[in-house]
Amino acid sequence: MTAPAYQRIKDYLVDQIQAGIWREGDLIPSENELARQFDVARMTVNRAVRELADEDVLRRVQGAGTFVAAPKYQSTLVTLRSIAEEIRERGHQHSCQVLKLAEANAPLLLAQEMAVEPGADVYHSVLLHRENGLPIQLEDRWVNPPMGPGYLEQDFRHLTPNEYLVRFAPLERAEYRIEARMPDPATRELLAMGKDEPCLVLHRRTFSQGKICSVVNLYHPAGRYRFSGHF
Repeated sequence: MTAPAYQRIKDYLVDQIQAGIWREGDLIPSENELARQFDVARMTVNRAVRELADEDVLRRVQGAGTFVAAPKYQSTLVTLRSIAEEIRERGHQHSCQVLKLAEANAPLLLAQEMAVEPGADVYHSVLLHRENGLPIQLEDRWVNPPMGPGYLEQDFRHLTPNEYLVRFAPLERAEYRIEARMPDPATRELLAMGKDEPCLVLHRRTFSQGKICSVVNLYHPAGRYRFSGHF
């Protein structure tokens, strides 16, 4: 079934942004130009642009045109922030060790959570974040490739996945849960945890442009980390 004309225009605009052809603050073609390009009425283009503006993907300025909007975070009880930013705000030094960065095939349960076919190609990264040299977070992340072009080529020792992904996939919303869990031996060793110390695990699924961007498990030593937030 062919998608409606306005949806094809929306998909085209989002694809241009995700590919980096248009970046934050760039002026996109006018509605008249897009109407000619797609051979549709201007009102069809207007609907596509208006909906993307409502989704905070585009920003319309009267008399000036329509621009690529700055990424926006959705307010949640747990603010979606980069671990590196948190550490720097405490006046401490952040460092990161990349344990894994590769393409993988999505197993069944993950595929269901990411709304992709079982065995589909996804990106998988495992990073160990340190604060002043002490392990503070183990990040196990799965990324939907269209939402993070070039993900596997990034140097995540100096740029966190969260900082990278919001450039291409402005965050719409997130689903998360937090639980205390006893870690497996490998996680315990990586996080330099005590024998009977539990992990605080944040499981989060993020969405952008109506699609699932990533699924991540963030493991923290309960004795050295706590979550906080506000409404």
